[in-house]
Amino acid sequence: MAAAAALAAGAPVSLCFGAEQPETVLACTNLVSGAAWQIRINFEKSTVDSNPARISRTTISWHDRADGGNYTLDRRSGRLTAIFASSTGGYFIHDRCGPRH
Repeated sequence: MAAAAALAAGAPVSLCFGAEQPETVLACTNLVSGAAWQIRINFEKSTVDSNPARISRTTISWHDRADGGNYTLDRRSGRLTAIFASSTGGYFIHDRCGPRH
């Protein structure tokens, strides 16, 4: 509960997950639109929403085949950056992720 409150307040929250927790679901919110969605991280399979992921102590990154986005989650702050390519140069989306309530 304290982690969720700190995250909502914009304070850094460590999203370090232990080996005892093979799968985690995070709630993510777009900082501009307020749209909410979830991601499912499977640490045993190194996937996010069934997409292959690179998982380190500080970041989790993956490419979503369904929407073409390249995602990077900062595990310390919960900041999620999505990069989408397009014919006009592409764009970034910034979300914030944290534990589900």
